[in-house]
Amino acid sequence: MKNPVMCLLGASVLLAVASPPAAAGNWRERLQSIAAATAASPVASQALSNSEVAAGLKEALASGATKAVNQLGRTDGFWASSQYRIGLPASLARYETAARQFGQGERVDAFQLSLNRAAEAAVPVAAELLGESIRNMSLADAQALLAGGDDAATQYFRRTSGSALRARFLPLVSQQTDQVGVTKRYKELTSASNGRAAGLAALANQLGVGSGIDANALDLDGYVTDRALEALFTAMAEQEKQIRHDPAARSSELLRKVFAR
Repeated sequence: MKNPVMCLLGASVLLAVASPPAAAGNWRERLQSIAAATAASPVASQALSNSEVAAGLKEALASGATKAVNQLGRTDGFWASSQYRIGLPASLARYETAARQFGQGERVDAFQLSLNRAAEAAVPVAAELLGESIRNMSLADAQALLAGGDDAATQYFRRTSGSALRARFLPLVSQQTDQVGVTKRYKELTSASNGRAAGLAALANQLGVGSGIDANALDLDGYVTDRALEALFTAMAEQEKQIRHDPAARSSELLRKVFAR
């Protein structure tokens, strides 16, 4: 039988409700940095030079990254997607039924919506960093990625931009969750000036639930940031695979020639 105090604790962090955060800025302008990173290389003959092969690979990367950011970095990019919607953290999901039984269904939904809105607001900043990775790619890198697996280019982005993207996403996610009453209240309950773990321990002792709360699981901003990054790389991998295998997805003569090889 579930501990009723634990159920109340899980439900209590979902009680405050506010309007969703404002939509992100004009991310389409940021996406131009990816397009600008690729130089249009003329295809004068069937025999492609190494530089043309590299240009084709960069164009494919720019196209896939742009589509992925376009797909996710907009209102409902996460929320309306059955594949990418961010659910409640596992530490709270087990209390969802109890919270709804207490008449808090709308507040649970508002909490989850705020997580997805925060991810949607953060994703557009990826355009600039992904564009930098494309511009900095060497000829050797491009040739290796072209000959690699279905997600070789996406893995390249993970290696070259993953840490920087997380560092850029996290404060944006935090800013968004601070603006929404339900997530702000959650963060207040799970933090303390002397550290999250100490704050949670004090809260757990006060409510008589012992040490049953995982401090790491309650890092709300880190949770949303990691889910947003994973969704972005997954969407990019899907775009990359499509370009590699579907001729209809190759939107330029250069792409058609390079990937036909």
